[in-house]
Amino acid sequence: MSSLRQIIASQGTALVLDAASSRVQVGWIDANGPAAWWSETEEAGVALFRGVKQLGRNPTDAGALIFCAGPGSILGIRTAATAIRTWLTLGNRPVFSYQSLELVARALNQADTTIIADARRQLWHAQIIGHPLQRVSAEALTGRLVMPDGFRHWSALPAGVETTSYDLNVLLPATADEPIFHSCDDPDAFLHSEPDYKTWTPQIHRAP
Repeated sequence: MSSLRQIIASQGTALVLDAASSRVQVGWIDANGPAAWWSETEEAGVALFRGVKQLGRNPTDAGALIFCAGPGSILGIRTAATAIRTWLTLGNRPVFSYQSLELVARALNQADTTIIADARRQLWHAQIIGHPLQRVSAEALTGRLVMPDGFRHWSALPAGVETTSYDLNVLLPATADEPIFHSCDDPDAFLHSEPDYKTWTPQIHRAP
């Protein structure tokens, strides 16, 4: 586990991709200057590459690649992971991942607050600072509930849920010394468990 400050100190620069929310964010962090950010609400397959272009940076020049592995938009996250795997074929470099809800929880730093995101099938991702990420039913959510802005949901929101900013330009500096970045050899979206597919025995249809 590494902190952002440690990554930048050792690698010099980092390209950050975050497509977990409806607002895709792309950033370039440099040890020798201010960070640069681009964001938009276009779909991830367009926004990620446009963001890199707008920043005027070449991904192969980054000392490290950082991406959000989730929870959030699986399609957006996997698009970012695919882009990183492609860039790695042009030149190997360290890759780090972080989790969206842990980032928010560390930034808020409030032990009585649960950061949530829709996990589908009437379940919710739930993150409390200092505790592992859980997937629970709405009925199991208690206390103050906060959801990052721009995170999509398919289930009805729990009663009393608040929203908070998911602006990496603010969240990453606020958590620069927190060891929340995982070294990642095979970039992909975070899953609580591998998908469980139902099976059946095929039968030939016969007329009655």
